Amino acid sequence: MPGAPAGAPGDGAADARTPRLTIGAVLGALRGDFPDVTISKIRFLEGEGLVAPQRTPSGYRKFSRADVDRLRYVLTAQRDHYLPLRVIKEHLDALDRGQPVPGSPPPGPPASEPAAPRQADDDGGRDGGGRDEEPAAAPGPMDAGEFARAAGLTPVQLADCVQFGLLAPDAEGRHPAGDLPIARAAAGLARHGIEPRHLRVFRNGAEREAALVESLLAPGLRSRSEDARTRAGEQLAELSALSAQLHRALLEARLRDLLRP
Repeated sequence: MPGAPAGAPGDGAADARTPRLTIGAVLGALRGDFPDVTISKIRFLEGEGLVAPQRTPSGYRKFSRADVDRLRYVLTAQRDHYLPLRVIKEHLDALDRGQPVPGSPPPGPPASEPAAPRQADDDGGRDGGGRDEEPAAAPGPMDAGEFARAAGLTPVQLADCVQFGLLAPDAEGRHPAGDLPIARAAAGLARHGIEPRHLRVFRNGAEREAALVESLLAPGLRSRSEDARTRAGEQLAELSALSAQLHRALLEARLRDLLRP
């Protein structure tokens, strides 16, 4: 039925059920649509029986694309329809049995399997899956003109973003596609009269936050132990999400003060 999470029997179902994503990669795949999701939230939903990732011999979770679709279904039902977990679990159980969902089901994730972000391989790819089965890589570097058009920046605005440290092209003047969210945000702010030179405060704040996280996780990230690096990678993903959540909440609270009489 429409809205069912991907991974039901059919073409590609076996691949959709192949567990190869770490919990940090799952967080990265979901965070664009659900900014408040955290690793703790994913673990909680697992504990409630809404998703059941496999475990490696050392105890680390490995999620399939079908698992990611189930999580999208759950989070969408909570956010858009305010359904309690008990009801969502009934919906998923019915779908697993091939039965109609009781009542009016929430819209599910797209039928196509979600592409995992590049950090899906943050455990070094040692999950038993071949490299040829990895999701497609992110787009390569873009020249300045192409990048500016994709971001909605003028050439002058792009040059200003580079000058004030918001963007950093490579030696050939190309920009990574991964920097497009920064450039698009700068373009949007420019439409409100906030120029790149005004955005150094955001860059400086991000650098301080990154330095704090690095000081906490550097030993694990540089460890020779694969388990320690995996654990540090999961913490890095969660700290990144929590930092963004805190920044947004603090900014919104401060801006609300401006509306008070």
